[in-house]
Amino acid sequence: MDIRATLLIYAGAETAEIAGCFAFWAWLRLGKSAFWLVPGMISLVVFAWLLTLVEASAAGRAYAAYGGVYITSSLIWLWTIEGIRPDRWDLIGVVTCLIGAAVILFGPRMPV
Repeated sequence: MDIRATLLIYAGAETAEIAGCFAFWAWLRLGKSAFWLVPGMISLVVFAWLLTLVEASAAGRAYAAYGGVYITSSLIWLWTIEGIRPDRWDLIGVVTCLIGAAVILFGPRMPV
């Protein structure tokens, strides 16, 4: 699997996870109907399934690398949905996390 496919899978996973978690947030914190939980649960199932498609030597590595993608998408959500523009410290943190995610996922490994 090439890097582009991995990035597309992670992009789909982060969208599904944030949408699923937001459905629960909307129900509990914004007073939306409990029916919001149905698409929320479906989104979380899609999120988990997508992560299984990432080619990684171990699930923990796939999840750890995903963390950097999730942090990035959370700040994009903050800006586009909540209307709060990330500051320079947010951006420095995102770059740091993405570099770490790339090292975890694509770094050379010794045979086990």
